[in-house]
Amino acid sequence: MQFTITKVWIAASKNIAACLFKTFIQMEEIIKYFPQASELQRRQLAALMELYKDWNSKINVISRKDIDNLFIHHVLHSLAIAKFINWKPSTNILDFGTGGGFPGIPLAIMFPECHFTLIDGTGKKIKVVTEVAAAIGLQNVTAKHIRGEEEKGTYDFVVSRAVMQLPDLVKIIRKNISHSQRNAIANGLICLKGGDIKEETAPFKKIIETEDIGKWFDNEWFEGKHLIYVPL
Repeated sequence: MQFTITKVWIAASKNIAACLFKTFIQMEEIIKYFPQASELQRRQLAALMELYKDWNSKINVISRKDIDNLFIHHVLHSLAIAKFINWKPSTNILDFGTGGGFPGIPLAIMFPECHFTLIDGTGKKIKVVTEVAAAIGLQNVTAKHIRGEEEKGTYDFVVSRAVMQLPDLVKIIRKNISHSQRNAIANGLICLKGGDIKEETAPFKKIIETEDIGKWFDNEWFEGKHLIYVPL
């Protein structure tokens, strides 16, 4: 019996050590691309893994097969927007269809002087967002259980991760874009998409700007991943 317990303990210890090592490696990759991150920002980013693992065991906000890749597939992916634009302080950003808090939570960490409103039509997901933001001490996040069609506020930018086809998304969020400009580029929509985007971007081909995320992050997972900016 004692031998069996010892084996179980050793196996559990090895699993914990492996998870911690993977977390360390993935965090190092994030810091490689964002060396300007403060100690507080690094602690906040590092805390996300255990927080999301805990909440994901209760409420499925991230595929359980993908949770170990949180830092690359979700956090770093979200931070592609921070490579595209350096928002000025007091910029107001709406995260449309935030799910479990992406891209809003990582961006709120990196831009503490901006304000982020994260909305989603699923109440359980907004509960996770609220709890994660509180746990890491984010003061610049408001989470709302509301459908995008019902959101009446105005913002400098709307961000999103592949929630719907681009023409449908633009139709909904156009009402939410402020006419007051404060940043180096015009207010509008910044979204993250994967795969073939030619058809959905065609209606905006005269104004749209697209970037391959792989040019910022040297990781094969980002092949075929795009950032799309639509000034509105």
